[in-house]
Amino acid sequence: MGKVVAVTGNEAVAEALRQVNPDVCAAYPITPQTDMMQRFGSFVNNGKVKTEIILTESEHSSMSACVGASAAGGRVITATSSQGLALMFEILFIASGTRLPIIMPVVNRALSAPLNIHGDHSDAMGARDAGWIQLWSENTQEAYDNTIQAFRIAEHPDIRLPAMVCLDGFIISHSIERIEYLDDNEVSNFVGEYKPVNPMLDIEHPVSYGPLILPDYYMEFRKAHDAVMSKVSKVVLDVAKDFEKISGRKYGLFETYRLEDADIGIVILNSAAGTTKDVIDEFREKGIKAGLLKPRLYRPFPYKEIGEALKHLKAVCVLDRADAFGASHGPLYIDIASSLYPYEKRPILINKIYGLGGRDYMPGHAELVLNELVEIAKTGKINVVKEYIGVRE
Repeated sequence: MGKVVAVTGNEAVAEALRQVNPDVCAAYPITPQTDMMQRFGSFVNNGKVKTEIILTESEHSSMSACVGASAAGGRVITATSSQGLALMFEILFIASGTRLPIIMPVVNRALSAPLNIHGDHSDAMGARDAGWIQLWSENTQEAYDNTIQAFRIAEHPDIRLPAMVCLDGFIISHSIERIEYLDDNEVSNFVGEYKPVNPMLDIEHPVSYGPLILPDYYMEFRKAHDAVMSKVSKVVLDVAKDFEKISGRKYGLFETYRLEDADIGIVILNSAAGTTKDVIDEFREKGIKAGLLKPRLYRPFPYKEIGEALKHLKAVCVLDRADAFGASHGPLYIDIASSLYPYEKRPILINKIYGLGGRDYMPGHAELVLNELVEIAKTGKINVVKEYIGVRE
């Protein structure tokens, strides 16, 4: 058993980064991520890591510095939130397109305007198709574990892609939970020594990064990127098996809770899953077969596996903590609908938008959704496919 501690999500992720001991960290502060990088900066200052920390003038500069350091041959990290991730957007595609395994915790926060510093998923959802791997975390333990596993996944020789580790702003980043740290040597041995591929600083073998590619090869380049993404799910599962051996904690592409024999189900990301599980238990005590699916690997999205897990249900509600304005439904709903479309017999789907800008997700919201699903399962009728819940009249 590892060391049991009571820590915040930011503290836990900073500890995971310390244990990995990356070569370079380029970072810029933004709430609610600031505390994470501040803690990691203290590890650098106190000699607890050998990391070269670069204090940049913006998040765009941070990601640019990460791209340069990773291309040079280093193991590289950063972290951000909200507007910071939005400011990085141009460089996100450069990082993934040049196959640079940068690790970036994203402390999920609402996007402006209006200005809001609290948690929702609009930041990472906005970057969901930037070619990065995305791992999502329900609690502090998962944020710590996902951060460690992200290095093995991103740096795998068949993958070599950057990865985001998402955790809810304030709800996870600033709340204290009981978790278990692994031993420093266990983490170090698990992630292994970093092996650069085609580093720019290897002057005996010169390479170029980011060359101009015209129409005659650009599509082939993008097809190759897609082919690499198709290999990620298997690597995620293989890494999870190895992680279970040292931690005793099991991970998959997603988590199901009381779903196997369920008639109705909820699909939801991150911290709100915990609240939903408690309400599902209450409904089970009343004889209502309710279940839950919580995605962990969101990009690349495991469409086939999630479709198989949900196809037997009668009715499903997908809860989104972000909205895809003009797309009629939230981003998670759109992916779940796509995963179920190939099946002739599939559940009725509805969509709820909740918790934007840090609005609390309460047990009563889960009860409302489950009661609606019970009626849909009985009648087969839907009143509203998509609506906001928890909104003042």
